[in-house]
Amino acid sequence: MAPFTKEVLTIIRSIPEGKVMTYGQIARFAGSPRAARQVVRILHSMSKKHHLPWHRIVNAKGQIALKNDELYHEQIINLQMEGIEVSQQGSIDLEKYQWNPLAKEG
Repeated sequence: MAPFTKEVLTIIRSIPEGKVMTYGQIARFAGSPRAARQVVRILHSMSKKHHLPWHRIVNAKGQIALKNDELYHEQIINLQMEGIEVSQQGSIDLEKYQWNPLAKEG
């Protein structure tokens, strides 16, 4: 497994319940700021195998990016079960819910 892929998996696993990260944010923390699409590919191909909390990943606008209707609704339900407010348009308030691994939790 490539080092970037390993780092992406580590970051995704570390996202706490009730928080989200963006694809681009994960790519930056994994050392490749322009690799958001690579994060999407890793998430798509490895979520089940590695039991990743895939539902905690959103796009840069804080929106659910899934096109599959069933998975879209599953992501909303999973986020809501963790206490994350999701608008009717599938948007999440990043100021409130975005997790920064470098920030000190109070």
